[in-house]
Amino acid sequence: MLKLILRVLLAAFIVFILPALATAAWWMTVERPGNWRSADWSSSGLLPTPDGDTEAAVYVLGARTGGLKGAFSLHTWIVLKRAGAGYDRYDKVGWGSPIRKNTRPADGFWYSNAPFVIQSLRGQAAEDLIPKVEQAITTYPFSQPGAYRVWPGPNSNSFVAYVIDAVPELGARLPSNAVGRDFPVGLWRLEWQDQSKDLRGSIAGLVGFSLGRSGIEFQFLGLVAGVDFIHPALLVPAFGRVGLWPF
Repeated sequence: MLKLILRVLLAAFIVFILPALATAAWWMTVERPGNWRSADWSSSGLLPTPDGDTEAAVYVLGARTGGLKGAFSLHTWIVLKRAGAGYDRYDKVGWGSPIRKNTRPADGFWYSNAPFVIQSLRGQAAEDLIPKVEQAITTYPFSQPGAYRVWPGPNSNSFVAYVIDAVPELGARLPSNAVGRDFPVGLWRLEWQDQSKDLRGSIAGLVGFSLGRSGIEFQFLGLVAGVDFIHPALLVPAFGRVGLWPF
């Protein structure tokens, strides 16, 4: 029995901890601001200006977070835009009232890290889903002051993942290195995702799995290792996707 436990621990160290430590070593070489005051939070120019784009849109955006946390995780947020209107940005943060609206530019840098689009919908499809997304935001169960925990959740990624799960028509899935995305509302969950055809399970956001059409994932202490079948890639703990195309 002891040998089995040791083998499991060794496997977890090789598969999860070593890649995370390697990513942390890489992150230490990246130039970044010393604190949030000196960081760039301005618009990155990633999204079109509302004046030049009258279509409705829904975006899920993400960027590496700040400090040492950036070695291991992203910060993600949601952007909504009705036809002919401006952008509304929704984040969950770790201070004050957690769910914030329009405290930063819709496509702003996060701790000087450039954002990227995780998923987007435009036109009538986006217009139709905006009320559902707004409803999911208002019903998020961890929206009261103090309901934030960096690890394993509920954090910013737990919030965005909740909205995505509540509105499967978005067709989104947060990246594997968005720590907290698998944090369940209760102690645990085991559910079939009809949209993606995946079976997903998690215990307290600490250990879990996902198995189905989109790939295979194993979760350990918030880190994810696996394989993406739809867009062939290895999912490396902390680092994220490593593309396998062409083979």
